[in-house]
Amino acid sequence: MIVYSVTVNIENSIHEDWLAWMKNKHIPDVMATGYFSEYRMLKVISRQEDEEGMSYNIQYTCASMADLHEYQVKKSPALQKEHSDRYEGKFAAFRTLLEFA
Repeated sequence: MIVYSVTVNIENSIHEDWLAWMKNKHIPDVMATGYFSEYRMLKVISRQEDEEGMSYNIQYTCASMADLHEYQVKKSPALQKEHSDRYEGKFAAFRTLLEFA
């Protein structure tokens, strides 16, 4: 099993809007692609002293690297663009791939 982990830091000024949009629109759209069996959305509670905004980690679980690759090629670009267009300049994100040991 593969975990596609996305960590996002979002500006305080749009935090509530972003959180609602993620829960009601973006995550359901990602799950509707059929590539992932489950997800978790976690609030990051460890912070750097000078860090601003709120950070969240969303973990999507899929069966294989092949499934993840197909998602990244066929579905991810449009979903990421929708997020970027809506919150341009108001967030920073990074992605990590993990594997169950």
